[in-house]
Amino acid sequence: MKIVFSDKKTGRTAQAELSQDIAATLYGKKVGDTLEGEVIGLSGYRLQITGGSDNSGFPMYKYVQGYVKTGVLGESKKKGSKTIRRKTVVGGMIGVTTAQVNTAVVEYGSKPAEEVFPIKEKKKSEESK
Repeated sequence: MKIVFSDKKTGRTAQAELSQDIAATLYGKKVGDTLEGEVIGLSGYRLQITGGSDNSGFPMYKYVQGYVKTGVLGESKKKGSKTIRRKTVVGGMIGVTTAQVNTAVVEYGSKPAEEVFPIKEKKKSEESK
């Protein structure tokens, strides 16, 4: 399972791959719940679960209970007209089929944000011959 955490202050994001043992501790948590940053090595940090997706790529939807994959009706607006369409989503609870969990930092720890969210240098493209 992959966990993506973002910092709203700086707009930076980072991600980490979780082992099966650590991922199992997240099972049963719902979108909107908070978790301790020690899970991914961020001591003192608190993270809020904001969403995620399953192994098929369907997004988690907060208002669907459990882990089920289902269709919900949603509105989409195009040039002033509203259309209702069915969209496949999964429940808002983390389970075995969850592939990615998105989180946001709620409380900051002792480790500075610059270490947690390093700035990556852009790769220079090779000069054409």
